[in-house]
Amino acid sequence: MTPGNDDVAFEHSDELSIEAIGADEVQVVPWPLLLRKRVTAKVEGSGRYPWIVLVTVLFGLFSVGFTITILANSRPRIAADLHSSESLLAWLITGPILAFAVFGPAAGKLGDLKGHRRIYLWSMAGVCVFAALTAAAPNAGALIAFRVLGAATGAATGPASLALINRLFPRDERARAMGYWSMVGAGGPVVGVVAGGPLVEAFGWRWIFVAQVPLTLLTLLLAYAILPETPRADATKFDTPGAVLLGGGTLFLLLGIDRGAAMGWGSAVVLASFMASVASYTAFVAVERRSDHPLLSLAYLRRRNFTFPLATQFFTNFAYMGAFIVTPLFLQHEFGYSETHTAWVSIARPLTFAVAGPVAGYLTLRIGERTSAVLGGAAILASMVALAQLVPGTSDVVIVAALGLSGLGMGASTPAMAAAIANSVDERDLGIAGATQQMVNQIGVVLGIQIVQTVQLARAGADGAVNAYHEAYFVGALAAAFGVAAAFFVRRSISPARDEGAPEGAHVRDPVAAATQ
Repeated sequence: MTPGNDDVAFEHSDELSIEAIGADEVQVVPWPLLLRKRVTAKVEGSGRYPWIVLVTVLFGLFSVGFTITILANSRPRIAADLHSSESLLAWLITGPILAFAVFGPAAGKLGDLKGHRRIYLWSMAGVCVFAALTAAAPNAGALIAFRVLGAATGAATGPASLALINRLFPRDERARAMGYWSMVGAGGPVVGVVAGGPLVEAFGWRWIFVAQVPLTLLTLLLAYAILPETPRADATKFDTPGAVLLGGGTLFLLLGIDRGAAMGWGSAVVLASFMASVASYTAFVAVERRSDHPLLSLAYLRRRNFTFPLATQFFTNFAYMGAFIVTPLFLQHEFGYSETHTAWVSIARPLTFAVAGPVAGYLTLRIGERTSAVLGGAAILASMVALAQLVPGTSDVVIVAALGLSGLGMGASTPAMAAAIANSVDERDLGIAGATQQMVNQIGVVLGIQIVQTVQLARAGADGAVNAYHEAYFVGALAAAFGVAAAFFVRRSISPARDEGAPEGAHVRDPVAAATQ
C-alpha cells in the first residue's frame, strides 16, 4: 500500500493482512485457516504424508460407496414402510449407479481444472446433505431422488481421490496405493450389499443415513485439514458439449441395459435408448476432435496402457458383479439358505478382496501390471467355472472357496490396471483418467448384472432352475476370459523392484519415493 492510503486490503490467501496509517501491519488469520495451516504443516512434515492422505480420502470413498448398495436386500421392508412397490424401489440401486457413471467424467475434469481438493470437499459436503435428506425422506419418490442426487454429488470422490493419490505417489509406488484404493472403491458397495440386510433389520434403514451424517462430517473436516492443493488450470475452458454428450451417451446406454432386462431387449424403448447412446457417443468423438480443450483427449485411446486396462476392468467387473447379484438368489432359492446364512457365506468375496488388493499392490512392483491382471482375471474365470458346478447340498467350504476366488482375482487385477491407466496419462489429466475408469467400471457392473440375471431367468423354464444359474455363471466366465485376453496387451510401466544383491544403480528410485520412506 502507498502512504496515505487508509483502505483495508484483503489478500486472497490463507493470511489476511490489515494496515492502517501509523500502525504496524497486523496479521489477521481466521481460526479455521490457522487450524488447517497448523494441522497441514504437522502432517506434511511426516514421512508418511502420502499414506495419511490415502487413508483420509479412502474414508470418504467408503462412506459414499458403502451406501450405494446398502439397501439392495432391504427393498421389501422399505416398500412396506413407504407404501410403495419393490419394482419402483429397484431404482435405489440402479439410480445411484447411473449417477456415478454419468456425472463422474465431468467431476473428474472439473478437478483437473479447479483443483481436486476443492472438488473433493464440495463432493463430500453434498454427500452429507443428501444423507440427511435421505434419512428424512417422506415417500419412495423422495427417497430415490435423494439417493440419486447424493450419488451424483458423490461421484467426484472417486476421480478426485485417484488424482490426489497418484499425484503424491511416484509411478513405481502407485500400484501399492491403488491396492488400498481398489479395496475400498470396489469393496465398499459389496460390503454394503452383505451388511445392508442385517443392519436394516436391526436398526431400520433411516438410521443408517442418520449415522452417515456425522461420519461424513468428520471425514470432511479431516479432508479440509489434510488434503493438499493441486494445480489449477483456470485458463482452460470446461468442455460442456463434450461432458453433455459423454454423459448422455452413458445414460442412454445404461438405461437401455437396465430396461432391456425388464421390457425385453427388442422393445422399442430399449432399441431407442441404444440408438441414442450410439448417436451421443459418435457426436462426442466428433466434438472432441475439434475441441481446443477436450474433455478427454482421444489420443489416450490409442495408448495400449490406457485402453486395454479399461477393457480388462470392464470385463472383470462384468463377471464379478454379475455373479455377485445372482449368487444370493441361488443360495436362498435353491439351497434354502436364510438371509443371514447367505450373508455369512457371501462375505468371503469382500474379505478376500480386502486382503488381496493391498498384497497385490506390493507384488505388482515385482511382477508387473500385465502379470497381475492376467492372474487376477484367471482367478475370476476359475471362480465362475467353480460356481457353475455348485448344486444343492454342496459344502459351504466349497462355496466359500469359489466365491473367494472372485475376490482374489479382483484384488489382484484392479490395482495393477488402475496404476497402468494413471501412468499412461499426463499429470494434468489424472482426474478425467480416473473418472473414465470409474465410468467404464460402472458400465461393466450394470451390463454384467443385467445380462447374467437375464440369462438365468430366460433359461430357468427350459433347463431348470439350477442349470439356469450354471449357464449364467458360464456367461460370467466368458466375460472373464475376455478380460484375461485384454490384460495380455498391457505393457509394464513401472520399474521392477531391485533385488538386494543387484548392483547399485540397477534400479533408480523416484526421489519422491525416497522422501516418503
